[in-house]
Amino acid sequence: MPKQKTHSGAKKRFKVTGSGKIRKQQSGMRHNLEVKSSVQTRRLNRDKVVAPADAKNIKRLLSS
Repeated sequence: MPKQKTHSGAKKRFKVTGSGKIRKQQSGMRHNLEVKSSVQTRRLNRDKVVAPADAKNIKRLLSS
């Protein structure tokens, strides 16, 4: 049977921390930044931990 491949899209979007949590970049930082406040853009620029319900599926995509 062939090897299982890592999902290339998930590999580019998610990162596993040392404790096993999944981190992702928040949405809303691509365009229309001039209408968003500086507070909002700083908040959106931080990484966020993925919800446990979604983390199970993402871990399956990342496991090769």
